[in-house]
Amino acid sequence: MLLSGIFPPITTPLYPDGHIYFKKLEQNVEHYSKTPVAGIVALGSTGEAILLSDEERKQVLKTTAATSAPNKVLIAGTGVESADETLRLSEYAATLGYDVAMVRTPHYYKAQMKPANILAFYRYVADKSPLPVIIYNFPQATGYDIPAELVVELASHPNLIGIKESSGDVEKVKKMAAGTTRIKRSASVTDTFEAVTPRMLKAASAEAPKDGGELVTIGATSGGTTKPSSSAVSVVAGLKTRQKEVGFQILVGAAHKLEPSLQAGAVGAILAFADPCPTACYEIYAAWKEGDHELARLKQDRIAEAAQRVVGALGIPGVKYAMDFNGYFGGFPRLPLLPLTAPEKTEIEQLLAAIRN
Repeated sequence: MLLSGIFPPITTPLYPDGHIYFKKLEQNVEHYSKTPVAGIVALGSTGEAILLSDEERKQVLKTTAATSAPNKVLIAGTGVESADETLRLSEYAATLGYDVAMVRTPHYYKAQMKPANILAFYRYVADKSPLPVIIYNFPQATGYDIPAELVVELASHPNLIGIKESSGDVEKVKKMAAGTTRIKRSASVTDTFEAVTPRMLKAASAEAPKDGGELVTIGATSGGTTKPSSSAVSVVAGLKTRQKEVGFQILVGAAHKLEPSLQAGAVGAILAFADPCPTACYEIYAAWKEGDHELARLKQDRIAEAAQRVVGALGIPGVKYAMDFNGYFGGFPRLPLLPLTAPEKTEIEQLLAAIRN
C-alpha cells in the first residue's frame, strides 16, 4: 500500500465536560477530506487516544471512517501495551474499512523492552493483523526509542509496511532508509500514482453501474493477447489502477524537520501541525515531490518556528487552539491536560498569522 504524502493525526473534539463532541469530529473529518492530504489518522497521540476509554476509541474510529472521503487512506492507531489488545482493536478497525494499523511501541515495562521483546511483539501483531501494520515510534512521549537496527530487521516482515518516526532524528531516518533498500513490494495506485486501497475499490464498485464493474487490463498486446506489463492499467468500476514498486515506507512526525527528512529518505509524514495547517504542510511535500528543493526549503522555513512552538512546546492544547484559530474545531483537551492561558493563545495567533487556511 502506498503511504506517501501528508496525514493529519486528527484530534478528538471534546465538550467542556470532557465528553466527545462527535458532531465536531465529523465536521473536522469532512474538512480534511477536502484538502490535499493523502489520508487521515485516527487515535494517534494527538487524538488523546491514551486518555480515551475502550468504547470511546471504537466510537472515534467508527465516526471517522463513516465521515472520511473514500479517496483518503485511513490509518487507525491501534497500539496498546498488550499485543492481544492491539490485535483486537486492529481487527475492529478492519471491520470499519480502515486501511492500515499504526502500532505504538510498547513502553511501560521499559526495563524489559529488549530487542527480543520488541521483535516478538511486532512479529506477533503483524502475523495476525488483518491490516498492514506500521510501527509508531514516539520517544518524547513513551521514553522508549526503537533502534534503527530493529526497524531494519522488522522491515522484512511482509505485513510491516512502514514506520511513523516521530523522534525528529533525521540521521536515523537516513539510516533506516539505507538499511531497508532491499525491500521491494508492489502497491496498487491510480493512473496518477495516488494510493488505492480496498476501501476505495469497494466505494468505486458501489457507485458504478451494474454493468460497469468488470476488471479490464490495458497493456502491451501481441497477436490480440493482452500481456501484463509495468504500465498495465486495470479498470475496476471506472477506477483506473496500476502497480507501483514501493519499499519500506518511512513517515516522519516532526513538521519543523519535514523537508530534511524527505531528503533523507522519508516518503511522507503524519504531522500534528497538519491538524491546524494541512495545506502549509502539503506544500512542502509537493515542492519536494516536484524536485523544487529551493521552494521546499522556503515552505519549510515558513512553518518551522510555529510548528516547534505549537506542537513541540504547547502540545495538544496548543494544537487544539491553533485549530480553533485556523478554521477547524479544536476545543478542550482532556484532563490532566489543561487549556492554554491567554498569553499562550495570543502567541499562537501571532505565529499563525501568516499561515492561515
